[in-house]
Amino acid sequence: MSTLVLDAEALYLDLQKGVRALFHPGMRLIGITSGGAWLAERLQQDMSLSGRPGVISSSLHRDDYSRRGMTSAAQTRIDFDVNEAHIVLLDDVLYTGRTIRAVVNELFDFGRPASVKLAVLVDRGGRELPIQADFCAARVTLPASQSLALARSDAGVFSFNVKAS
Repeated sequence: MSTLVLDAEALYLDLQKGVRALFHPGMRLIGITSGGAWLAERLQQDMSLSGRPGVISSSLHRDDYSRRGMTSAAQTRIDFDVNEAHIVLLDDVLYTGRTIRAVVNELFDFGRPASVKLAVLVDRGGRELPIQADFCAARVTLPASQSLALARSDAGVFSFNVKAS
């Protein structure tokens, strides 16, 4: 059995290039808690964008809320008017599409954006909903019995955790 090895820092550099290609003046970044929020924070800085990126949680709109409840991850914080905004939504791993569906519902609780582009570090396939990223730095295949999550060290260095779910 082979072990999946992903260089999260190298993939971040690819993600940065992809987001720059999607980005135009006036766009805003919103990261999905927690990995997507880390990506948005770092992109905001590395792209020299003013302000701070939004953070959005899927907790309240998940279809499994009654089972999972509120998570300990950060809650939604969007410090700009979403109405008519052009947004790049960031996540670490795209899998079933259920988190993205929940996040878009949460986003529309704040207003109606002009457009939403999705950029992800890794697309691992396995979609249950018709959701596709506008940009992904890598595509990998993992068995459903494994999970993949972005980790961040105290120094801000990205890595991946692969574990049995």
